[in-house]
Amino acid sequence: MSADPTQFEEPILRIRRRIEELSAMEAEPATQTELAELQQKLTKVSDEIYSNLTPWQKTLVARHPQRPYTLDFISMLIEDWGEIAGDRKFADDPAIVAGFGRFRGIPVCVVGHQKGRNTKEKIIRNFGQPRPEGFRKALRVMKLAEKFKLPILTFIDTQGAYPGLGAEERGQAEAIAVNLRDMAALEVPIVISVIGEGGSGGALALGVGDRVIMLEHSVYSVISPEGCAAILWKSSSAAPEAAAAMKITAQDLKKFGIIDEIVPEPTGGAHADPAAAAAMLAPSIERALRELMKLKPPQLLEERYRKFRKMGVFEK
Repeated sequence: MSADPTQFEEPILRIRRRIEELSAMEAEPATQTELAELQQKLTKVSDEIYSNLTPWQKTLVARHPQRPYTLDFISMLIEDWGEIAGDRKFADDPAIVAGFGRFRGIPVCVVGHQKGRNTKEKIIRNFGQPRPEGFRKALRVMKLAEKFKLPILTFIDTQGAYPGLGAEERGQAEAIAVNLRDMAALEVPIVISVIGEGGSGGALALGVGDRVIMLEHSVYSVISPEGCAAILWKSSSAAPEAAAAMKITAQDLKKFGIIDEIVPEPTGGAHADPAAAAAMLAPSIERALRELMKLKPPQLLEERYRKFRKMGVFEK
């Protein structure tokens, strides 16, 4: 088992390296011809690889270090962004960002997990794994949104809630449970976007809403494939088998009615063209928002309740 997110991208990377080499050369007719041919080949190879990804490979794509994170989507989709920090009880948690802005002219609240790019950022953001204060900050901001009757957008991208001793001492499970309870009762529209990894309770603590959208190569599950493999197979090396058995892809979850919509990603994944990924996600968010904003609070809550009650497939 390889956990390298670029393990199956090598043919794509070779073509890109060649394109970069030619682009740095003088613009001769032969060079331009080869560049055009390479661009066509890049599109073809990327389509072939990304249309046949296994669930484990999709997991690796969801974890790709260059995949756009919440703040990337905020920078591309949200105007007049203003971030709010702190849970008013203990501290600020940089693993979750929260604030207000405008999405296509609509005033909104935005909350999401945030990972880091380099070592310093990863440490500051705790690798996108929230502590209790992160969930409490998120809920504090969402309740402000309810007070001012603003819809809420959440972006999910986390391996899961941080399992450290301090987090447990400060009530990690309680913080997640309170978010689940209170988000279910918020009287404003909530649109969820799973943009990378949706892992366990750390994801679900921002995942109770009226519409759940997933990017094509993101994943959403109660546990990581490695964690599941360690429990059932007694070895994390069985993660590919676990990923297939767990039905964690957007395609599987749409089939089971867990999510509402799958948003296609650019050729080669969202990390290949973050701006295009944001442009493809925006219409789905806007459509969901405008539909939900027509509903009065009692109807909104009733539909949200029914949405979650009907999830699951049961056999006697």
